Amino acid sequence: MSAAGHDLVLASRSAHELESVAAECREEGADSLIVPTDLRQADQVQRLVAATAEFGPVATLVNNSGVAGPSGMLWDLDQAGWEETMAVNVTGVFLTCRGFLPAMIERGRGSIVNIGSITGKRPLLGRTPYATSKLALVGLTRTLALEVGQFGVRVNLVSPGFVEGPRIDWVVERQSQTRGVEPSVVRAEFAGQSPLGRLTSPLEVAAAVVFLASGAASGITGADINVNAGAVMY
Repeated sequence: MSAAGHDLVLASRSAHELESVAAECREEGADSLIVPTDLRQADQVQRLVAATAEFGPVATLVNNSGVAGPSGMLWDLDQAGWEETMAVNVTGVFLTCRGFLPAMIERGRGSIVNIGSITGKRPLLGRTPYATSKLALVGLTRTLALEVGQFGVRVNLVSPGFVEGPRIDWVVERQSQTRGVEPSVVRAEFAGQSPLGRLTSPLEVAAAVVFLASGAASGITGADINVNAGAVMY
């Protein structure tokens, strides 16, 4: 986003990691504001909104925070893990949208990009909380797009899948344990689901977000954009 000319407000619970992201933004010539925030807490989200208003008007809200949630068969999961997954992946998106939309509506323009998953489209063994949370974002995105379109605000969803990095490494390991097979088998299966025969890179996902934030996507709202090397095509 910074390379595309955006200044950024960076918010997450991982305050120490925000510093390194801010440094990357500065290297791209962008200004950035760090606001450590627990998106599960309405008062902290309101503090984020207030700090951002002082930094400048918001053109784009990217809801990228998420947790993998617990792994296991539903009947073996505890309620705490379920509720934590919903709190971060769904309620956090609700709170940020609710907080930033009034200013977008007043200005008559804006773009919201939610990050979903192919697991919001199809099942993934042992990941019921995560799958439920990501499918919830489909309904949130489409309904919110209908509600705010009249004010010139667009809302879209990006559905990545099998993205290279620590998260997929964790998924592979848990799938390996659940199924009793080698991690290399799971990883090969994931790559094999893509017509391109590979996993997706984080930069490919980021490029879709930049596009949806831009004027080139001015006619797109309520869409669910697949960025998963063709592993899912619906």
